[in-house]
Amino acid sequence: MSINAELRDSVRLPGGGVLVNGFAFESRPDGGRRALLRNGRELEVYDLDELFAGEVAPVGVFPLPWAGWDRGVHSVSPDGAFAVFSGQRAVRAVGRGGEVLWEYRHGCWGPELGHPHSGDEQQVCRGLEHGSCRVADDGRTVWAHVVHDEREYWAVLDAADGRELARLPLESAAAGSYHVSHPDGIHMGLSIGMGQDGILLYWARWDGEKLVHWDLNETEDRILADVHPGHSGFLTIEHYGSDLRLHALDGDPLALAEPGSHDEDPDQEHDPDQEPSFWDYGCGFVDAGTVIAATGDDEEDPDQAGHWLLDAHTLGTRGRVRYPDGPVAGYVRPLGDGTWLTFDSRTDTLNRWGAAPL
Repeated sequence: MSINAELRDSVRLPGGGVLVNGFAFESRPDGGRRALLRNGRELEVYDLDELFAGEVAPVGVFPLPWAGWDRGVHSVSPDGAFAVFSGQRAVRAVGRGGEVLWEYRHGCWGPELGHPHSGDEQQVCRGLEHGSCRVADDGRTVWAHVVHDEREYWAVLDAADGRELARLPLESAAAGSYHVSHPDGIHMGLSIGMGQDGILLYWARWDGEKLVHWDLNETEDRILADVHPGHSGFLTIEHYGSDLRLHALDGDPLALAEPGSHDEDPDQEHDPDQEPSFWDYGCGFVDAGTVIAATGDDEEDPDQAGHWLLDAHTLGTRGRVRYPDGPVAGYVRPLGDGTWLTFDSRTDTLNRWGAAPL
C-alpha cells in the first residue's frame, strides 16, 4: 500500500542536511524545535517554525569555543540564553554575548592513551572520537558524556556554574554519542556508538541527591531512536537494522517490527510497496500514533530505499510513503506533530511533509 506525502513547507537552508542525518535537531516538550547549525566559527540557532514562516535569520548565534574542533554534540538552553559545547577536553557554557559562563575540564577524547599536550588550551588532537552534552528540559542541569583518567563517564552538571553533581562510570569506548531527553521532563537517555563494537544505551534520572540509572546493554545492541509525549517509553533500532522496537521506559519490549523478505518467490514480479527487507537508521515518531522509518539501498534491490509509515503502538506497517515528484531516499527527521523533514542536498532545501488526506 502507498501513502501519499503532501508538501507542507519548504525553505532553502544551506548546511541543513545535518538536521536530518546528523545531530543538529533539538526539541523541547513545550513544542520548541530548533536547528543548531555550525557556520564557520559560529553556532547558529534557528527556530524551525519561524524558519518555515519566512524568518530566515537565526534566533541566536554563539561563538564556537575551540578553533579546529568540529565534533561533539552541543545543546542550547530551553530559554536560548546560553549554549553548552562538548569539546575534546572540556564542556563549556557560553552566553549569547559570547562570554564564557563556566567550563568543566575533563580528559582528552584523542585516541592515543596518555598522549602529551602542548599546554595550549585550544590545541585539538588527532582523532574523530567525541562526546556530547544536553541541557535538561528544566534548564537546571547539563548532562555530559566525558572522559576522566582514560575512562568514560556520564556526568550531571549544575547548569548555573558547571559544578559536577554526579558521575556514572561507563564501560564504553566511544566513537561518538548523543543525548535524548524524555518528554516526562525527568529522564535522560544516552546512546553511545562504538563502531563495529556495537551500541550502548543508558537511561537515568537525577533526583537531586543521586543518579538513578539502568541500561539495555547486557543482551541488547540497540540505537536510541526517538521519544514522544504520547508514549511513556522509547523507540530503538537494532544496530544493523534487523528490527525496530517500542520499549517501556524500563526497557521491556512492547512491539517489534521485523522487515519482511521478498525472496520467497523469485519468479513473482517485484512489488516495491511490499514489506522492506531491512531498516536504515532514520526512524521516529511522526505523531503519537505513527512512526516513520527509512530503508536503505540494497544492491540487489535498489528500489527498496525509501520511507515507511508504521503504527506507533504495534509497529505494524501501514504503507510506503509516495512523494509527489518521485522517490525520496535517505534519512528522515520526524517532528512529532504529524510531519517530518527531508533534505534535498542538490538544492539545499529543507522540506516538511505530512500524509495527504485520504
